[in-house]
Amino acid sequence: MLLKECYTMSNGVKIPKIGLGTWCMSNEEAKQAVVDAVKLGYRHIDTAQAYENEVGVGEGIKACGVPREELFIMTKVRAEIKDYETAVKSIDESLERLGVSYIDMIIIHCPQPWNEFRGEKRYFKENKKVWKALEEAYKDGKVKAIGVSNFLIDDLENIFADCEIKPMINQVQTHIGSTPFKLHEFCKQNDILIESYSPIAHGRILNDERIKQVADKYGVSVATLCVRYTLQLETVSLPKTTNPDHMKANTEVDFVILDEDMKLLIEMNESDE
Repeated sequence: MLLKECYTMSNGVKIPKIGLGTWCMSNEEAKQAVVDAVKLGYRHIDTAQAYENEVGVGEGIKACGVPREELFIMTKVRAEIKDYETAVKSIDESLERLGVSYIDMIIIHCPQPWNEFRGEKRYFKENKKVWKALEEAYKDGKVKAIGVSNFLIDDLENIFADCEIKPMINQVQTHIGSTPFKLHEFCKQNDILIESYSPIAHGRILNDERIKQVADKYGVSVATLCVRYTLQLETVSLPKTTNPDHMKANTEVDFVILDEDMKLLIEMNESDE
């Protein structure tokens, strides 16, 4: 069963290939989604301080009936936190809200505050301070792995310049039509695993006839094809849904997209950061 398959990150920690995203879920929805997902075989749950549902995810962890050590729980330091002290405090607060003694992975949600996303100010010095807080949490055993999200190549190089521990993952938006291949390749060369969020493009590509034709060829839904696409790029796939039927469909990916079809899907790309 593919849900039980894992990648091994640079520090030897294993991460399930498919996870459940919880963006835009309330605490109540997140709790139920975790319970439903775990029942279906999911073991990787993604949340964030900014989602304001860590409490619900934590309640789901307790209610799901699976031992904590069998789960991979991931959260993110708010993009707006750009100093060491606040980052340290936020990590402890995430541990408390989730109700766990350790978190499997914590990442910096974005190199810039969201209202300045991809703006001129790059926050290089500030991100180094936040990274120091993550490194210390890692050394103290509060987290098993650390990483980043939405970081471009120069954002990563900035961390590399002074870090003791390199990021183990970079969570970036990746889906058919928008795959930053240069960034993917850079991360691969530096032993950083890519985690693909929004693999179904928030649903925007579900009615794309070109993609639908490929999905029909394999007898699967467009959403399932999209998840499989990110897996064949050797990334972690992070589809988000509260619907158990969709959760199940997102895991029915035990097929291989043929080379010619992958080429067709790749050629739809409009992004190459």
